[in-house]
Amino acid sequence: MSPPKPDSPLPLKKALTTRLLYFFILGDVLGAGVYVLVGQVAAESGGAVWAPLLAALCLALLTAASYAELVTKYPRAGGASHYATLAYGPFLGFLAGFCMLAAGVVSVAALTRGFGGDYLSEFVSLPVVLVTIVFLTALALLNARGISESTRANVVATVIEVSGLLLVVGLGAWIVLRGDGDAGRLIELGTPHEGPAAALLSGAVLSYSRPRSNPASG
Repeated sequence: MSPPKPDSPLPLKKALTTRLLYFFILGDVLGAGVYVLVGQVAAESGGAVWAPLLAALCLALLTAASYAELVTKYPRAGGASHYATLAYGPFLGFLAGFCMLAAGVVSVAALTRGFGGDYLSEFVSLPVVLVTIVFLTALALLNARGISESTRANVVATVIEVSGLLLVVGLGAWIVLRGDGDAGRLIELGTPHEGPAAALLSGAVLSYSRPRSNPASG
């Protein structure tokens, strides 16, 4: 292979591997998708949390199938922004990309405030605004350092998330096996304020539109 010409751009060095990308997606799903989302869905739908989650899964499969077809036909980075550009022109492509960026910024801000308020306050009492600023600054510096460092930090966070989830599953199984669980709650769909249909719809919408949760892998 001949060396690149002096006036040609140098190729990017490959930093991401399949394993790092797998942990990236796994951490994205577990963070807001499990630790934050399940309790909110239960508040909307009642004990049958699985029903709105199953409905949201069916909706997500439609999106996944569309992306799977588009990415094989147009194998370029850019996602929805690139596809919107091809279909409707550069302005709508830019608008789609900007909306995705704005949604990511809002999600990271919301999750950071949740970390500084709900989770960290269980261990130490600190001003939420101060924690938010320090945490976002640290994430910004980590992402500015490089994609390799940020994805490796995401691997560590994902391992911690998986460990906590396995602990919760193990404790839940232990409670059920000793006879303290109420399996009848699993078929109770609805709340005192909403009927079964409304509870299913509101829980599914909340599940489908969950915030992203991997700011360390920006």
